[in-house]
Amino acid sequence: MTLDFLFFVLVGFCAQIIDGALGMAFGVLSTTSLLALGVPAANASAMTHVAELFTTVASGASHVYQRNVDWKLVVRLAPAGMVGGAVGAYILANADGEVIKPFVSAYLIAVGFVILFKAFRPLWPRDVRDWAVPPIGLCGGVLDAVGGGGWGPIVTSSLVGRGHDPKKVIGSTNLTEFAVTLVISLTFVLTLGWSELHAAIGLIVGGVIAAPLGAVLVKRLPVRPLMVAVSIIIISTSAIRFL
Repeated sequence: MTLDFLFFVLVGFCAQIIDGALGMAFGVLSTTSLLALGVPAANASAMTHVAELFTTVASGASHVYQRNVDWKLVVRLAPAGMVGGAVGAYILANADGEVIKPFVSAYLIAVGFVILFKAFRPLWPRDVRDWAVPPIGLCGGVLDAVGGGGWGPIVTSSLVGRGHDPKKVIGSTNLTEFAVTLVISLTFVLTLGWSELHAAIGLIVGGVIAAPLGAVLVKRLPVRPLMVAVSIIIISTSAIRFL
């Protein structure tokens, strides 16, 4: 095993542990770590999404089994998210890496502040506005592909803030994330080629090993300090690259 492969395994393991405790941040943390290592923006997002195929399918199936899924919400959210994901992945794969890098860093900084905001001031339910579900899915898909993560913080926060049942939102967005991730991954494979994505195997190995531990840690670790720590890591590392 090379040191790079072991690093990717470690990144996948840590990101999945945190994602299991928070219900978000696997994509953002993995992408942030890969960008810090010098991986191009398109490749970092591609590696992350290929790895997420294996983590999201387990999460989505579990929510279906627990009846946490609102299928009407999934039907409205999934198509828009898939279209947005394909568009975002195509743009990122065909853009100049040096040109797109500041925008990706700025987006990750914004997601870090979203997580920080949720840690101190959770969004309270408001009146449900179903017309907003497809636009939220479209924007979430585009930003998730471009930034390598963010579906959870953006889509889940928006839907809960609009008054949807948090339990159903979490289950539905987790299930939908697999479909969005599949489209994003296929778009990256078609535009970049599989040879550019071999390091995703390390993320997959680390994520799969950590997946069973996430459910245990969520009952024991204080969530708010963990969210603050994650947001600080994301904001600080992204800000350094941006500057």
